[in-house]
Amino acid sequence: MNDEQLLRYSRHILLGDFDLSGQESLMRARVLIVGAGGLGCPAAMYLAASGVGYIAIADDDVVDVSNLQRQVGHNTDDIGTPKVLSLSETLRRINPEILIEPILERLQGENLRKKISQVDVVLDCSDNFSTRVAINHVCAELKKPLVSGAAIRAEGQIAVFNLHKDSPCYVCLYGENPADENLTCSNSGVLAPLVGVIGSMQALEAIKIIASYGQALDGRLVLLDARSMEWRTLTLKKDPECPVCSH
Repeated sequence: MNDEQLLRYSRHILLGDFDLSGQESLMRARVLIVGAGGLGCPAAMYLAASGVGYIAIADDDVVDVSNLQRQVGHNTDDIGTPKVLSLSETLRRINPEILIEPILERLQGENLRKKISQVDVVLDCSDNFSTRVAINHVCAELKKPLVSGAAIRAEGQIAVFNLHKDSPCYVCLYGENPADENLTCSNSGVLAPLVGVIGSMQALEAIKIIASYGQALDGRLVLLDARSMEWRTLTLKKDPECPVCSH
């Protein structure tokens, strides 16, 4: 680590139980973020600022004017631009030292498996149930930690899955049958700062996992009701009959 890096990341290094070793772990880390929207933007921006060495961002959508209310990695001039390109440019301005790979596609099948196999941690910042289930299947198979976040209306949630062999997976909690795919921000609305809160927490959990710092949300689901600003934490257990992770 050179002198400029020591200065850039000094506030991490000053943390006694983070120190140089934690920062060096971040700089070596490889992360995949699925979704470059309301959750993916703040998650990616904080991971970039924190010095995560390689960040891949996958999304097949383009920036729309309706996104600008909450997707803070994009601006008005980016309307019509692929989100992964817009967000990648934002990350390069934040930290030009890191490697950013924009993936302009909805990762599926073998492409999803290949990309997850190449990283240390996956952040699910997608907005539909089928994608979440597919990501979880591959993460469980390859034993990759999955930081899952969601936000709708004024309600947010975050959990960490597949961190250890006894950890629950996403399907342990929600099952495999598709939920209502119409339950999206475009149909139901969402408070702008809520996705920032949950996305930032996803970045925090990823950093904790990479740097072995503190206690990750392994086997716990945190729920936020932004209307009343009430937080709840639920303990999750591995489902012994889970079709994904119990075998």
